[in-house]
Amino acid sequence: MASRGSGGYIDLYHKGRSVPTSVGSVIYENSIISLGGIPAVEKFVPAGYEHRPDLISNLFFDGPSSWWLVMELNGLSDPFDSLKLGERIMLPNG
Repeated sequence: MASRGSGGYIDLYHKGRSVPTSVGSVIYENSIISLGGIPAVEKFVPAGYEHRPDLISNLFFDGPSSWWLVMELNGLSDPFDSLKLGERIMLPNG
């Protein structure tokens, strides 16, 4: 169950607790639309980074917080079903 929170964020409920998130919100949708103009470069998932968008983000973006960008730019919804060793991924160039 979800409800619209303050600032355009959405409150999701998981195991009886409210979890505020921007995913699915107007803020999120507008940021995704702006990604369309970002030039991308091809990379490959290295050994030890399989199924871990946070580690891939840390390697290529100097921090794990851009894990969602790895997922979104590659049209992925489940890292355990993707991001396999040697798999081609696209990352922002720059």
